[in-house]
Amino acid sequence: MQRSNLRTFSMPLDWMITYSLTDVNRLYKNRFQNFMELTNLQMLDETHFFLEDGVPAYPNGNKNALVKSYFIRDTFYNIISVHDFPIALGKHWSTTYPSYKAKLDLRIKRFWDKLISSKKILFIRWFATYEQAVELQAILSEILTPNEFTVLILNPVSELTSVREINWNINNICVLEFPDDMNDYDSWDYILKDMQLTNP
Repeated sequence: MQRSNLRTFSMPLDWMITYSLTDVNRLYKNRFQNFMELTNLQMLDETHFFLEDGVPAYPNGNKNALVKSYFIRDTFYNIISVHDFPIALGKHWSTTYPSYKAKLDLRIKRFWDKLISSKKILFIRWFATYEQAVELQAILSEILTPNEFTVLILNPVSELTSVREINWNINNICVLEFPDDMNDYDSWDYILKDMQLTNP
């Protein structure tokens, strides 16, 4: 999205892992209530790298090293933060929670403000079932009417080399089969090439 100049700010679910659209549907239906509350968070064994709005952070400006981050799971919504909680020697993972939560609350507010003020909205989801898409369409229709919205679902297919459209016959839902590589930039460029922001 950023490569195509379609992303101007961070959203609440950026750089998070959501294994099931059902969990995201529940999050939207609940208007993000109790999302990433400290009492629901659990540290996992995996680690990655800490990002500041998508940009890698370097310890003391050292470009030869990266700050690592904890995987933190919201046990209520089954959504995992990958890049938000930096690993600091001798400090508990929750040390940075207050600043993280303040940033997340700002992102959530900005997300809702944009939904209300935008006449046309595009959601992009990596993998969903037909039933999950029907549920999402119903939830978004209730939230966003009369604003227009489209959900673009990209379902990865092993050994597929080009994008292929699938007709699920659901209003506001477009489904594409996609090469089984989320970082296939050629395919991303192909599906985003004619899109542009009308209300950045």
